[in-house]
Amino acid sequence: MRSGLTEADVDAALGDLDAPGLPPATRAALRLADRLTAPTPVVDAAFYAELRGHFDEGQILALGAALSVASGWQRFIEAFGIRPDGWAEAAPTPRACDAGAASDSTDRAPSSRGVNRPT
Repeated sequence: MRSGLTEADVDAALGDLDAPGLPPATRAALRLADRLTAPTPVVDAAFYAELRGHFDEGQILALGAALSVASGWQRFIEAFGIRPDGWAEAAPTPRACDAGAASDSTDRAPSSRGVNRPT
């Protein structure tokens, strides 16, 4: 939050993107996040032109790359049921091996983060 977003900015970003007070560049970046995390991600010419109204090509590439890495990491930790250490008190998330998936001799006991890791 280097740019000094306020709680109101964050609340606006989590709600209606057309709400007044949300900066247009922030709105465009959040719409890009929505599009990149959709089941079928699409950035059409009209949306790309909107992005170019706020960012240069390098900024769009950097923003898209950061969003893609964060989204991919989120999918990875959800798939393996990984919980941050601070969430140890939360109910465990079912893992593939707990849900009746095939298991082999490479499965190990759960680590401190609650995931089986093959060797």
